[in-house]
Amino acid sequence: MREFGTTVFAEMTALAVRTGAINLGQGFPDTDGPPAMLEAAVRAIHGGLNQYPPGPGVPELRQAVSAHRKEHYGLDYDPDGEVLVTVGATEAVAATVLALCEAGDEVVVFEPYYDSYAAAIALSGAVRRPVTLRPVAGRFAFDPDELRAAVGPRTRAILVNSPHNPTGTVFTRDELAAIAEVCLDRDLIAITDEVYEHLTFDGVEHIPLATFPGMRERTVMISSAGKTFSATGWKTGWVCAPGPLTGAVQAVKQFLTFTASAPWQVAVAHALRHELGWVAALRDDLQTKRDRLMDGLAAAGFEVLRPAGTYFVQTDIRPLGFTDGLALTRELPGLAGVVAIPTQVFYDRPEYGRHFVRFAFCKRDEVIDEAAARLAALAGAAARGSAG
Repeated sequence: MREFGTTVFAEMTALAVRTGAINLGQGFPDTDGPPAMLEAAVRAIHGGLNQYPPGPGVPELRQAVSAHRKEHYGLDYDPDGEVLVTVGATEAVAATVLALCEAGDEVVVFEPYYDSYAAAIALSGAVRRPVTLRPVAGRFAFDPDELRAAVGPRTRAILVNSPHNPTGTVFTRDELAAIAEVCLDRDLIAITDEVYEHLTFDGVEHIPLATFPGMRERTVMISSAGKTFSATGWKTGWVCAPGPLTGAVQAVKQFLTFTASAPWQVAVAHALRHELGWVAALRDDLQTKRDRLMDGLAAAGFEVLRPAGTYFVQTDIRPLGFTDGLALTRELPGLAGVVAIPTQVFYDRPEYGRHFVRFAFCKRDEVIDEAAARLAALAGAAARGSAG
């Protein structure tokens, strides 16, 4: 783990605190989730649900997750054996990789990738095989030929994140079909991180890879409550997979955290059954916030790529005269009083993402507006530099 020091999120959040800058870096909302869900957690705490819950998760949540998968995607998962509650999706991904990958195995990932993926693969002794997402017609996409070329005799799994952090892309049906074809042809397991499943915009549909023919049997489907219900601090996630795969993940998970916090599980079970109307309103609100931030970033001189989902907007910094996102984000609090995330840290090959910077729009409107006003100073600085 020597290559994994302090995460970029910790560095940039500390920078925001130290400088008083607006934090558009780390993807956490600055408002709470549905009030009835919060009250359900309070009732659970006062009702005595404060000791170890069952290792697989409380039955109410496992049943609610199973019902949700059936209702939204037509996928049947037995809550007693095919659903496992985890400490967020981060643990779910790590436990899955540790359970299913041996030293020397290979895992295909789409870069830029969420940073915990690389750490989980390293902990398992496996090797990353990146496939690069590149801007094509205004969205990030992959070349199916590059995906096929990345798969070798030691490849064990493909780790798929859609809606995708950090690019905001949502894989199309054709892209997912290409992934499914590779998995079936090469006998691979798919590990799917779908935490932003309900946060897609402009009518774009999220399609789980497990719904494709032959894929339910070889897919570990992961999601969580954090993004869906604006409760990232609750760290309540889940795995849905065939019994043998779920059992393997639980065998690892029990020695990582053993179980997940009981009160949040009961509250999330309530939310999955009763608060999806609140989530639909959240999605609409986030789409408006996305557009609000995109307008501000464009006015500041960034080239802005339109995300179809998640909390994040990707920008190209070169029109402003900058070429190194890491250097810019370390200077940005002083230049404009805003913190963002350099996308290059999410690549095996940083040069492919050096000119991209990610901004989060899951913030109150007044925060977005103030950030946009501050970022306008960059456009003025760029203009003065050009004139000079």
